[in-house]
Amino acid sequence: MIYTTIPNTDIKVSKICLGTMTFGEQNTETEAHKQLDYALTEGVNFVDTAEFYAVPGRTETQGLTEKYIGKWLHNCKNRDQIILATKITGPGRNMDYIRPNLGFSKEAIYEAIDNSLRRLQTDYIDLYQLHWPERNTNFFGSRAYNHSDKETWQDNFSQVVNTLDELVKAGKIRHYGLSNETPWGVMRHLEESKEHNLTRLKTIQNPYSLLNRTYEVGLAEVTMREKLGLLAYSPMAFGILSGKYLYGKKPKNTRITLFPQMSRYNNSQVNAAVERYAALAEKYNMSLAQFALAFVNQQAFVTSTIIGATNMTQLQENIKSIELVLSDNILKEIDAIQELHPNPAP
Repeated sequence: MIYTTIPNTDIKVSKICLGTMTFGEQNTETEAHKQLDYALTEGVNFVDTAEFYAVPGRTETQGLTEKYIGKWLHNCKNRDQIILATKITGPGRNMDYIRPNLGFSKEAIYEAIDNSLRRLQTDYIDLYQLHWPERNTNFFGSRAYNHSDKETWQDNFSQVVNTLDELVKAGKIRHYGLSNETPWGVMRHLEESKEHNLTRLKTIQNPYSLLNRTYEVGLAEVTMREKLGLLAYSPMAFGILSGKYLYGKKPKNTRITLFPQMSRYNNSQVNAAVERYAALAEKYNMSLAQFALAFVNQQAFVTSTIIGATNMTQLQENIKSIELVLSDNILKEIDAIQELHPNPAP
């Protein structure tokens, strides 16, 4: 395993992070614990979850992912071996089943962190992340930002950063990060912490893959110059970059087959790009899955790549991607495909 350091901290994390949003929906508790056991033996010390999980979100499964992880931590007595990240849910429609006061008010943040600590059976979180912004912006499948003068959100960055600073001082969290955030949002967080000498943002968790390189447009420069780390999620684009959906295939018990509403990675331009990437991976005798993950692993702005799996075979293959290094020539061929099919998945 390769290890990196979360910027501006002394926390060393595996370059591969175990994502867990399938725990409680596509994976049973027993399967979840087997994944955690195996990942740890392979050197993966970084685990990411959220109060919102399992995915897709619904009342019956909300919080199960954290509970499964908490049970594993309790049984194994290995909390000191794990860097644990979780997320607080931003506001959204029909999501009151998570908490009635969704959002990032001081009251909401304190309620959410206490709930997560209880489910995870721990007294601290290494990295606490805001799952998505409260304000209207472009995330979750939208490239364009459409401003609305009717927006009800009021600028509360100061209050949010102050509350997170309180959690650090109380020992409930060690550091905080953002998710599904924009360059403007990142800079506002940094501005608040600098101006008022408060705890500083450390990471951002955004989508990044062969099919979605929009992070490179603005956020890559921001995070490199400000020394923040990207935790790249959806590096496999919901499994599209395994090639299993090519040519109209709909394999049983897979995410997009089971949950067609999760379709932002499913369009004709995506399919065309995946065909080209699959051919390129085959040319160099690599599996498409490992090829796709190796591309993400190698980016200078990526602190850790968040993988997810529904079975042990997938998990083993994904973790082994850390052993691959793509040559400069391969990277140039990837860029040529990107020019033909620029960011087909929003």
